[in-house]
Order: sequence, then C-alpha cells, then structure tokens
Amino acid sequence: MGKNQDKEFLFKLSMFEQQIQHLQQQLQAVDEGIMDMNSLSLGLDEVKNSIGKEVLAPLGRGIFVETELLSDKLMVDVGGRNFVKKSVPETKEIIEAQIKKLYEIKKELGEKIEEINEELTRIILEAQET
Repeated sequence: MGKNQDKEFLFKLSMFEQQIQHLQQQLQAVDEGIMDMNSLSLGLDEVKNSIGKEVLAPLGRGIFVETELLSDKLMVDVGGRNFVKKSVPETKEIIEAQIKKLYEIKKELGEKIEEINEELTRIILEAQET
C-alpha cells in the first residue's frame, strides 16, 4: 500500500469505529429503556395493593410529596402531552407494546453493527491482499 492508500485505509477504519461506537451507545440506551419499562411494569403491580395507603409521589428531580393513593386508575400520556385515564392492565399493555418496539430497535441496531463489522472485515482482508 502506498502512503495515500494507508491514509485512506486508516480513515475508513476510523469512520467504522465511530459508527460502531455510536450504534453501541444507542444500543445501551435501548437496553436501559427496556430495563426502565420492565421496572415500571413491575411497579404497577404494587399500585393495586396500595390503594388507601400513603405513598411518595415524585414531583421531579428527587423531590417527593407524601400522598394517599385513592384509586388504581392511572393518567397515561398517550403522546403530545395528551393524558388518558387507564387501568393498571391497560397501562401494562401499553408498556409491553413499548418494550416490544424497543426490542425491535435493539435487533435493528445489532444488525447494523453486524453489517459494519462485515464491511470492516472485508476492507481489512482487501488491504492485506494488496
């Protein structure tokens, strides 16, 4: 390989590395989203058992207020800051649909990483042949 070919080869390797790192960060965010959704789903099971009891309701940024849980009906943001009253099972269905979408995104990200790795391997083999 000549000097220009070396530079081009290193540039391609750098680009692939950046793409893989970006996809891996997205993959990590998706995994965290899946864990959060699963935790939320489990937490909803506790709502039914907490009616009439005092609970801590988050106001934001680590600030909570003591309140009494009056109902197991939940106000759910269905998009665009539109809230709809839902039961715990209905809410769990929404969460399960979101988890399913996250798993689909995770699969797509994994496939993209695999494609880039295959292309990277191809480029490295071509470079070794020349």
